Amino acid sequence: MYRKKDVLFFKKKDFSKKSWFVKNAYLCPIITEIYHLIQSQLTAMTAFLKTGMKLKKIFLNKYLIVFVAFAVWVTFFDEHSLIHRFQSYRRISQMENELKFYQDEINATKQKKTELQSSDDNLEKFAREHYFMKRQDEDIFIIKE
Repeated sequence: MYRKKDVLFFKKKDFSKKSWFVKNAYLCPIITEIYHLIQSQLTAMTAFLKTGMKLKKIFLNKYLIVFVAFAVWVTFFDEHSLIHRFQSYRRISQMENELKFYQDEINATKQKKTELQSSDDNLEKFAREHYFMKRQDEDIFIIKE
């Protein structure tokens, strides 16, 4: 134990062996309580410092640093980065939806075409409804609502 600018500093070795305060505990029970309190605080601090040193060793590991740098590069900066891949995936899924829509439209149009080519009655009905065609002896009246 030593004093620096009116603050007491305890070294770990001061508490590792039985000190004068512990040997003469009958003289001052408050000092023994303080001793045990400080000793528990020191063990907690040393445990914290040990975990801090372990974390420092882990984060300063060259393989971890290289891996993190590689992950950042692949995620953000590369030509085939994860961001570009995600955008491409969204574009592809959108185009697949459009492709399905147009294939359904093509199938519906093919079905109408085969219907129209199957009989003259259907062709005549289509021409009258969509192109307002008529026979020579008919008159057409268009009523708009």
